Amino acid sequence: MNFQQAIQSGFSNYANFRGRASRSEFWWFQLFILLGEVAAVLVDVFGNFTMLDGSPLATVFWLATIIPDLAVMARRLHDTDASGWWLLLMLIPLIGMVVLIVWWCPEGSKGYNRFGAEPLQPALIRPTASSRPNR
Repeated sequence: MNFQQAIQSGFSNYANFRGRASRSEFWWFQLFILLGEVAAVLVDVFGNFTMLDGSPLATVFWLATIIPDLAVMARRLHDTDASGWWLLLMLIPLIGMVVLIVWWCPEGSKGYNRFGAEPLQPALIRPTASSRPNR
């Protein structure tokens, strides 16, 4: 998945916290968020668009992207067969983010896991619910 596809996937799955996201989708989307925030802050600073000591354009960008960003983060955890509820670790300063970054880095589980089919596997050979073995 390339940069443009990751952005399209992130916004087309705006509030979709189900399924899985590949490493490339996740990291490209995180790069988009970072570049967008930096650009918004620069426009606010150089354009003197500050209100109440804040950055209005950066705030609007953050509000527009927080839900798809959280969704991509949860789907990335799902790809490693971990629950999206682990995102609550972000509430623990520094340590929580370090743990999550470590969990987002490895390759996702191969094949089908409890959150769905492998995200980069071609759709034609993805297993369906009827083709999975009973447990």
